[in-house]
Amino acid sequence: MTRTLYRNARFFTADHPQWADAAVVDNGSFVFVGTEADSPACDRVVELEGRLVLPGFTDAHTHLLLTGGALGQVGLTDAGTLDEIQERLRTARAHAKDEMYGGGWLFDAIDGGAPTAVMIDAAVSDIPVYLFANDYHSCWMNSAALTRLGITSDTPDPIGGRIERDADGQATGMLYETALKFVWSHRDAMTTDAQRDADIDRVVAAYLASGVTAAVDIALEENGLAALNRAAERGALPLRIDAHWFILNTGQDADNLAQVARAAELAAENHPGVRVLGIKLLVDGTIDACTAAMKHPYADGSNAETIWPAERLFPVIAAADAAGLQIAMHAIGDHASTLALDAIEDAMVANGDLDRRHRIEHLEYAAPGTAERMSRLGVTASMQPVHADLAIFPNWSAQLGDERVDRAFAWSEYEDAGALLAFSTDAPTAPFEALTNMYVAATRSSALNPPLPTEQPQYAMPLERAITHATRDAAASVGDGEWRGRIAVGQAADFCVLDTDPFTDGESSLLTARIVRTFIAGREEYSVE
Repeated sequence: MTRTLYRNARFFTADHPQWADAAVVDNGSFVFVGTEADSPACDRVVELEGRLVLPGFTDAHTHLLLTGGALGQVGLTDAGTLDEIQERLRTARAHAKDEMYGGGWLFDAIDGGAPTAVMIDAAVSDIPVYLFANDYHSCWMNSAALTRLGITSDTPDPIGGRIERDADGQATGMLYETALKFVWSHRDAMTTDAQRDADIDRVVAAYLASGVTAAVDIALEENGLAALNRAAERGALPLRIDAHWFILNTGQDADNLAQVARAAELAAENHPGVRVLGIKLLVDGTIDACTAAMKHPYADGSNAETIWPAERLFPVIAAADAAGLQIAMHAIGDHASTLALDAIEDAMVANGDLDRRHRIEHLEYAAPGTAERMSRLGVTASMQPVHADLAIFPNWSAQLGDERVDRAFAWSEYEDAGALLAFSTDAPTAPFEALTNMYVAATRSSALNPPLPTEQPQYAMPLERAITHATRDAAASVGDGEWRGRIAVGQAADFCVLDTDPFTDGESSLLTARIVRTFIAGREEYSVE
């Protein structure tokens, strides 16, 4: 590859020193970062017109196939009322065939927060409609969808999930947590490989246009693995992809451990499209749906059990740890995160001294002292600033309704404790755009509805630290910190160029800034010029 000088720019390095005005790329890596006057001779010069250059973002927790699919379905996140949701469904019906999918709706858009099939029937009743909630832990369906899935009053709740029912025991149209398996299995059966390929193409294009150069698919399964490998084989996957294999609690230790064995098998293999690193488990649900496992009840007096009780969880974590797999556990409530750390600590005692870097995902509300415990155990805090967007915060806050709200999404606690903090988006449960994520992290304001006043500013962080958590630390979270994530000599030349400099123009400019060029290993993979 030609040795190329990139000049006349403001390079934020996510390293020390933080700033440079020139960089040289050769053979896919940075060979010089500093002042142009000190740069070596080059074969080619690229003029960057004074623009800001950032390390490529790593979305350290995302769902690639789901995000690609969401980009092609009815978007409902900004639909503020039931009437607006119904109107969008009526409009989309004109283009639908046998069934419809939508996603992103918020519980507080529905009066009383209790969606029913009848509400969708009023807009579309002739074909099945499946609407995933903003957190993708719940699904709202119409009557035709319930019929299509064969859900009746006799259908039992799965382990860790719930079919919402009325006083007569009839399904109302809402599925929670693992009960979504009815929808996922149906959708998998109805989706072709060609459709999955199109989903991957959509999400890759969207990420490149957002300055994302790497991603961690946090709940990989067979169809996703095959789709990523196909994309790589046809030269359509420039992103660096890592993944955690999804482990479902079957209630049987032998079956659960067989899933861990499958993950270990995949991790030992070379796949063209993805590196399988470890496993992912859902320890609990979400606060918005009152399915996250809390140490104290919700405002309405209810609470939720963990999806993985300790007697099922501990054997899986110990086996995965012994196999050298990275463990990622979704834990939103304080009871769930405490249980997850108990399981990790138990595995560490059982398996002795190993090279490990496990993760807890989300940590939306964790007990005081959790950050310090994670730092001591070397566990990464994998968190998503966009989940704290103030446009979706009121429902979250209302479910707890007490002083716990004051420690919501407390990112800085993990910084202060010395735990590795990796930022991501959890797309499609939130917007996938990296700059939107950085806006929420740096302001504690709303990207979905910017006029909303800022809340909990004590947890906002300087922009340079937010970007570092989404680049350097996100790469480090999957063990790649030695060779990518920074603009530094010896690091992979993964970087993006912005048309705006929010360091000088202010954080609000992140809402209108565009990525104009994206490079991976020194190759330009996206450009608007």
